[in-house]
Amino acid sequence: MKTLVAIALVAPLLLVALWMPTSGQSAEPAISGAVLEYKDGETVCEGYLASPKDDAKRAGVLIVHDWMGPRQFDKDKADALAKLGYVALSVDMYGKGVRPKNVDEARQSAMKFYGDPKAAVARIRAAYDTLKAQKNVDAKRIACMGFCFGGSITLALARDGAELAAAVSFHGGLKNIQGKSEVKCPVLILHGADDPYVPAEDIDATKEEFRKGKVDWQFVEFGNAVHSFTNPDAGSDNSKGAAFNEKANARSWEMMKDFFVAALK
Repeated sequence: MKTLVAIALVAPLLLVALWMPTSGQSAEPAISGAVLEYKDGETVCEGYLASPKDDAKRAGVLIVHDWMGPRQFDKDKADALAKLGYVALSVDMYGKGVRPKNVDEARQSAMKFYGDPKAAVARIRAAYDTLKAQKNVDAKRIACMGFCFGGSITLALARDGAELAAAVSFHGGLKNIQGKSEVKCPVLILHGADDPYVPAEDIDATKEEFRKGKVDWQFVEFGNAVHSFTNPDAGSDNSKGAAFNEKANARSWEMMKDFFVAALK
């Protein structure tokens, strides 16, 4: 009888012990990140590649910077994606050593590509080919995402007919810079509802373009958000047209994660 009582007392404690998570346990894989140089013609580009520390074939994600060029923000995004199980390449649209120091220099660097769509597509395709060639990347599961200028470049790559599995634009310009629309993948556009830098006609034209092309697209607007709503360095003054928005930043990232789960499975 004493044995039965002891079992009855101990059993619930064992169940509790089995249910409780181990201290320090994490579902995130161990990751590694390093500078990765690649070329577009004779131009050397300096990207950053982050991936889980294993040999499994995984989906790849390109991350395209805003007009200020590659910086820690983009590396952090690559690391975050690697922790989600992706191989992520933060690309370099400007070339090694070309890093704008101010808005004027950023505008000049970005406008070179806005004014020369063929060069823009060639540069992002160089990054696409580089990621595709990584031994731990499943070439049939590659996505592209970008911020501001990077959103424009992401859409340019998709419109060029690249074999992408998904494309995501965070507060990106929507104008079709190359006048071509051969989108083959689902597209998610995350937009600040009060963004003064994206003309309404570009929004309408993009939606109509996608409708005609029978693209699988989503367009999400975040209330009270302007341009650069994911950028903590953009300040908090909406009247300037560009400002960080904590809610829009968090919500858009979660939407991107869900979108990738569906598109890259």
